[in-house]
Amino acid sequence: MRIGVLEAGPINSQIVGEFGPYTPMFERLLRLAEPDITVERVVCYEGELPKSVTDADGWMITGSVYGAYEARAWYPAFEAFLRDAVGAKVPVAGVCFGHQILAQALGGRVVKSEKGWGLGAQDYTMQAHPSWAAPLGDGFTNYAVHQDQVIEVPPGATVLASNTFCPVAALAYGDPNAPDAISVQPHPEFGQGFVERILDLREGVSLSNELAERARSTFARDTHSQAWAEAMVSFYRTALARNAA
Repeated sequence: MRIGVLEAGPINSQIVGEFGPYTPMFERLLRLAEPDITVERVVCYEGELPKSVTDADGWMITGSVYGAYEARAWYPAFEAFLRDAVGAKVPVAGVCFGHQILAQALGGRVVKSEKGWGLGAQDYTMQAHPSWAAPLGDGFTNYAVHQDQVIEVPPGATVLASNTFCPVAALAYGDPNAPDAISVQPHPEFGQGFVERILDLREGVSLSNELAERARSTFARDTHSQAWAEAMVSFYRTALARNAA
């Protein structure tokens, strides 16, 4: 299986040497469930786009330092590509910004939430239980680093998971049991070490000491990257099998 990783923003220059860009993070994540998976990096935030939505078996949209609601020159073509991929039933998954920009491209609404930051390991409850998402059980815990939220669900989308802070924490587009696209607000590709470094960089700059310490207090929780890797690979396989039939 070949997945194109649509990078929607850079990793902070002070830590990219330690952790790399987004693509290797997602490669490591997906290989937890499918060791033979291959990924291809597309640096969309620098204006790159695949020539065709069929250039990969599926697509993954990364997080970003940008807001989906911002006016950036590369957004219109990027959103059009996402609409075309979903329309052609080439499976698309999105994480954090990817969750938001996909919702926006397909008719939803994204804002910088008045609730402020969602940080650290957060617990989410599943609101639907499609078979491809079975590894997630009744809920999951993953690291969140976001202020922006999807506040209006696009037509034809189903809310898969939520919590009090983030009611639209995961979405499935089309038939939830064999969706054309899925997305999730927290980051299954992030480990504790990466989140710790983000907090260190932002504390006292864009984050208060209190918020940063509250986020660090969640690090004792187990997170479910393995479950999300299995669910994402199952999603891709389900979509590809449907298309082949």
